Amino acid sequence: MVSAKEPAIAMSSGLSIALLHYLCLATCLTGPPGQIKKEEKLWPENFTSILNSLLDGYDNRLRPGFGGPVTEVKTDIYVTSFGPVSDVEMEYTMDVFFRQTWVDKRLKYDGPIEILRLNNLMVSKVWTPDTFFRNGKKSVAHNMTAPNKLFRIMRNGTILYTMRLTISAECPMRLVDFPMDGHACPLKFGSYAYPKSEMIYTWTKGPEKSVEVPEESSSLVQYDLLGHTVSTETIKSITGEYVVMTVYFHLRRKMGYFMIQTYIPCIMTVILSQVSFWINKESVPARTVFGITTVLTMTTLSISARHSLPKVSYATAMDWFIAVCFAFVFSALIEFAAVNYFTNIQMEKAKRKTVKSLLEFPVAPIQRKRSTEETLMSTDANSNVRKRTNTTVQSEADGGSRIDTRHSSIQPPSVAQGSSDITPRSLSASSPNPFTRINASETLSSARATPPAPPSTPILTGFVSQHATAGSPSIQRLLGSRLEQIQTTTPNTLGGSAKPSAVTPPAPPASHSGTSKIDKYARILFPVTFGAFNMVYWVVYLSKDTMEKSESLM
Repeated sequence: MVSAKEPAIAMSSGLSIALLHYLCLATCLTGPPGQIKKEEKLWPENFTSILNSLLDGYDNRLRPGFGGPVTEVKTDIYVTSFGPVSDVEMEYTMDVFFRQTWVDKRLKYDGPIEILRLNNLMVSKVWTPDTFFRNGKKSVAHNMTAPNKLFRIMRNGTILYTMRLTISAECPMRLVDFPMDGHACPLKFGSYAYPKSEMIYTWTKGPEKSVEVPEESSSLVQYDLLGHTVSTETIKSITGEYVVMTVYFHLRRKMGYFMIQTYIPCIMTVILSQVSFWINKESVPARTVFGITTVLTMTTLSISARHSLPKVSYATAMDWFIAVCFAFVFSALIEFAAVNYFTNIQMEKAKRKTVKSLLEFPVAPIQRKRSTEETLMSTDANSNVRKRTNTTVQSEADGGSRIDTRHSSIQPPSVAQGSSDITPRSLSASSPNPFTRINASETLSSARATPPAPPSTPILTGFVSQHATAGSPSIQRLLGSRLEQIQTTTPNTLGGSAKPSAVTPPAPPASHSGTSKIDKYARILFPVTFGAFNMVYWVVYLSKDTMEKSESLM
């Protein structure tokens, strides 16, 4: 009885021990996930085996889904630095993080972690899109201290590939409105070898958020970055149709530099050229310096303004402004030339008129109401003075060597007083005073019977003085000191007995100094015209929408 119970107790105890072992084993196999991860992190061989299994039989020469569906590559751009922008080269430079995402089912894995974060060495072992920048002039991938590339593989085969690039891209500029212009600088990229039937590009976060440009990333000096727009287009070529992604960066030029360096100096130069209108026209050196200096200054400004621009074949807004300012400055110089020319013409006409009036100067007839004594004294005195004057002129002109034969009939004063051979012909021919022959014949008879008068009279003296003064310089040289002696001795000889002649010689030419009528008109016309031009110029260009439209908005 006892022996039968012992096997039953031993069997039950063995069964309970086995059940206990099974429970312990189940508990170990279904332990907390954290403990499993901790144990697996201690074994990197697990990840190595995963990568080896992924690359086993992987051909990086074939795109994902080769021979099947189209490969979709999602892209987005983060701009870390924008600028500078070169107007001469028509290009801009920026530093970006360029991200690409696609799905490669050949890289699916079942592992303990969701994302495999790998370095740039894995990039060369898997397939990557052949993206290139269509309008890029020079693109640089940063390699210091190691290639700046990020590569991640997710469980479902999604791949994230990021590169840090510095891109110099072409920016076509239409500089008609320079420097009030705005530009839309594009960045175009797409696949180099795969047409849209095999690979397409899309924006990761949609058109509005796939391109990020923080405010602090803009390092522009001459431009303001107003924003950006994105677009997608298809380009046809002989090798197929390709999807092209485009980002337009909208830039507007700043005016401060050009106002200080070009516009204000041009305006001041034009104003300086118009100051010459207020300078007397006789100040020829001063006005000439004003004109030439301002013209050279405008030439220098126009050349310096072109240094910061490409050699375009059309005129910009600044070119028009400089050209008009140059025209105003050059017109001011031409205006002074016109003033000087017409002033010289007026002076020549006045001189000719004066000489003509002196040659055709009429002598008033002798007043017949005079008394006989005054007539005789005046006539005889004039005769003596004429003789002295002619003798002096002949001696000084001929150097005392010869005497003109036409004056040989005139005798010295002592002989003339008692001579009875004086004829009206010789008297009228020998006198420089323009008496007519009729007047000479009327006074000849009374002159013979009258005692000699004083050497000179104020009548002839005044005429000779004025005639010599208003005449040519040769007469002044010939008369010289003799005329001064006659003028000084006449008042002492005659005292106050002589009366001035009723005939006055022509007045000397009026002075042409002062302000020209052309200057008077220019003082008003030039400033008003220049002010009107500035008003129209600035109103038109500042109110005009000079921003270039991107192709996506056209």
